[in-house]
Amino acid sequence: MTTRTPVRSSLWLGLLAVPAVAFFLVFSYAPMAGLVVAFKEFDISEGIFGSPWNGLDNFRYFFASGDAQRILVNTIVLNVLFLAATLAAGVTLAIMLNEIRGRFFKRAAQSTIFFPYFVSPVVIAIMLQVLLSGPAGSGGVVNDALAGFGLPTVSWYTEPGPWPWILTFVKVWQMGGYMSVIFLAAITSIPEDVYEAGQIDGASRAQMALRITLPLLKPTAAVLLVLGVGRIFYGDFGTIYAIVGDNGTLFPTTDVIDTYVFRSLRQIGDFGTTAAIGLFQSVVGFVLVSTAVLIQRRYSKETSLL
Repeated sequence: MTTRTPVRSSLWLGLLAVPAVAFFLVFSYAPMAGLVVAFKEFDISEGIFGSPWNGLDNFRYFFASGDAQRILVNTIVLNVLFLAATLAAGVTLAIMLNEIRGRFFKRAAQSTIFFPYFVSPVVIAIMLQVLLSGPAGSGGVVNDALAGFGLPTVSWYTEPGPWPWILTFVKVWQMGGYMSVIFLAAITSIPEDVYEAGQIDGASRAQMALRITLPLLKPTAAVLLVLGVGRIFYGDFGTIYAIVGDNGTLFPTTDVIDTYVFRSLRQIGDFGTTAAIGLFQSVVGFVLVSTAVLIQRRYSKETSLL
């Protein structure tokens, strides 16, 4: 009886995992067979496996084009800005919310800053148009404010320079509350004894936040950083394309790999090159996250994912 119980419980646990395993097999692993398109001169009439092989020509075509360097730099720069800004905003908001003593106000504030996470990128694009260019394509709330202070106005949708910072601000507004919930959950796991010891030593609330709460959030921040590094070659397609669209004037600072692939597939219909770029993204992402985990394991084993 005692020897059968672990086997039976393991069997039931295995059955519970079947739907999830089936989901990933069908929607994540089976489609990987289509990666062979990256090494073929794809012909829709011949199909994936009937099209002729062309080796690495699809990769050479992308890297030999004048767009490759710009797209790779934009992808890395924007994702580094997004990752650093959202982590910093999440930690800051979590510490601020943790210091609120009123339960009702704390819940209301938390719900308010979390709400932008559910706002559609299309709605964000419309909000930005109202703020930056106005409903008729001129003026805008920001330019009206600048003019009120006697400052020069900016034609935002024809100036690519400010857009990395505009997109970063949008990302922080959208993800800051979401990240703060993760850090708040980590704060609740900090033992109260630690704070009581700080109070006995005469530490103020600000000192306890900086000397106790912030250092103890390092493991959570490290895990989120590693996960973010793994997606550093993936642009936020939904947000960026909804805001920028096909505005070629802004491409020098906003065109990332995902938007480039979508535009190439839609306009040129070159399945081979787009598949090659997607495979390149995946391989680089795997290498980056593996490297980040190994570095984390070497210098901070207590926060390592392995």
